[in-house]
Amino acid sequence: MELRWQVAELVELVPGYYADDADGVPSQTLRDVRIAVQGGYLHIAHAGGSRAQIVSAPGVRRVVYEAAPDCEGTAA
Repeated sequence: MELRWQVAELVELVPGYYADDADGVPSQTLRDVRIAVQGGYLHIAHAGGSRAQIVSAPGVRRVVYEAAPDCEGTAA
């Protein structure tokens, strides 16, 4: 299955979960990344980077991204 990537302004992980930030430092807060959801996992990649990191769904606290235009006027 091909991943469907989108840009996320913010990804926050719960305590005990870390992913490398753009500088390669383990962090619980990542900004301006690309994300893709597959099964129970969140794939995270930095813009211009050639590698992705995977975090299981229980490790994700919050994701902020722009809703698709076709979502206007609908409740989530």
